[in-house]
Parts: sequence; structure tokens; C-alpha cells
Amino acid sequence: MTRTALVTGAARGIGAATALRLAADGFRVAVLDLREQDCEETVDAIRAAGGDALALDADVGDTDAAAAAVARVVDELGAPTVLVNNAGILRDNLLFKMTENDWDSVMSVHLRGAFLMTRAVQKHQVEAGWGRIVNLSSTSALGNRGQANYATAKAGIQGFTKTLAFELGRYGITANAVAPGFIGTDMIRQTAERMHITYEQFVEAAAKEIPVGRIGVPEDIANAVSFFCSEAAGFVNGQVLYVAGGPKA
Repeated sequence: MTRTALVTGAARGIGAATALRLAADGFRVAVLDLREQDCEETVDAIRAAGGDALALDADVGDTDAAAAAVARVVDELGAPTVLVNNAGILRDNLLFKMTENDWDSVMSVHLRGAFLMTRAVQKHQVEAGWGRIVNLSSTSALGNRGQANYATAKAGIQGFTKTLAFELGRYGITANAVAPGFIGTDMIRQTAERMHITYEQFVEAAAKEIPVGRIGVPEDIANAVSFFCSEAAGFVNGQVLYVAGGPKA
């Protein structure tokens, strides 16, 4: 039986790596981002490897857009029983410089988006009697200077995940979270720019603080997501896995 997975924020970085990994695992994959054309490279790579994929766009924080995206996946690829809530943005600043828009934008994408997408997908999982929800948190959930909005959202994702585990477990649906550490993505480049240092300087400094001696790559996160989406993870529910090259509280 071939199942359908929906990955948000999948045009690049962690989302793209996750979409490619799930396709390799045998899932049909809906690749969602703000702009459909940005998803084409990921979709083309999946199809070139023999997989089945669909590119689509949506603002995950918009109620109608989220519902329409899921409906399109159902019509064109099949009812999604795997959801990876990866879509995210940064609006970093120190608290006294942070605007209401900085706060609201991050909450809309990370928390409201995860809520809306999960609400739209869970009915298909309940009908199937099987489902996997994987939410992307972050080590920033433990607190991080200049990220009051992002840290709050990523901590909220953990509470959301654990609540889903309680509510949906009886229907054969598991909900888990992956909390990446320092991963080499466009977001890290943005952070380096905010700190007025080069990406290379930022990476070199970070690697010295990581026990395994390197920064992470998107595939490190995709591997963790793949496990949570597998049949083998059926008794793993409501967990937060820090993928950070070392222990986190």
C-alpha cells in the first residue's frame, strides 16, 4: 500500500531533504511552499528517482489556503496520512526591537500553520486508522537570544505535539517532534547576516561547540523524520527528539 505524505516548507533545506527521503521510503509526496514554482526542483528530483510527487502552494497560516491545499492533495495524489509541519520563518530581534509584526508573523507560520494543516489532515488519518504527524521544533525552544518569537513558537510546537499524541493515539495516529540544532540552511545564512559575520565564520564557530565536531545537514533531520513516519515507530508517540550533535535538556 502506497501512502501519501505532505511536507510543508519543502522547497528547500530541511523540507526538501525530508520530501526526498520520504519519497525514497516509498511515499507519494506533496511538496508545499509559499510559491508552487519554488517546489518544482524538489518535485523533479523525486520524479527523476522514480517517485510520485505534487508541487503546490499555500500560506499555511491562512485557513482557506490550508484547507484548499489538503483538498488538492486528496484529489491529485491521494488522502495524506503523513504530515510533516516544517514551514517556518525567522524574524529575529532583541525584545526591545521586536515589532508586533515580527511576533505575529512567526506565530502565524509556525503555530497557526501547524494547527491548521494538522486539523485539515487528521480527518483523513482517522478515516484510514493510521497516521504520522511530525512537527519541526528547534533547540531554540530551550531559549535563544534574539529569538523570543521563534523560541516561543518552537516551544509551543512541543506542547502541541504532546497534546496531539494524547488526542489522536487511539486512532492509530502518532505525533512526534524533531528539534534540530545548528543545521546548514538558508535560515542560518540569515542569522549570520543579522550578526554581521560571514556564514563561514558562523559555521566554524558553531562546529567548535558541537560534540560531534560539525554542523548538521538537512539530511540529518530528514533521517529522524523518516523514522517517526515509519511502521517501526508505531509505539513512539508524543516525543521530542533533539538532533543537534550532542545532548540537549
